[in-house]
Amino acid sequence: MAPDRQDPVEPRYSAEFAVEVDGAHVAARAGQTVAAVLMSIGRTSWRSTRQNGRPRGLFCGIGACFDCLLVVNDVPDVRACQRVVGPGDVIRAQHGAELPGGEA
Repeated sequence: MAPDRQDPVEPRYSAEFAVEVDGAHVAARAGQTVAAVLMSIGRTSWRSTRQNGRPRGLFCGIGACFDCLLVVNDVPDVRACQRVVGPGDVIRAQHGAELPGGEA
């Protein structure tokens, strides 16, 4: 990925705001998904499977799978690839899934 100053599109970003990720304050921008914020800080997994504790993160990126589930503002099973962050959001890793059926 090219640095912003070398991007021919010349992106113009909105001001940063803070969100909380597992207790740490992290910078985010309007329009970013939760997955984009997590990946920008180097996180590739933020959920573990219920039965075997296997790490999960962004897989399909379009909301068709359940690998990127996490907790946002105390609401479980939020798809990180679909949820746009807002100022003050509290994001936490999730163990397993609340969704019915299967090993999510």
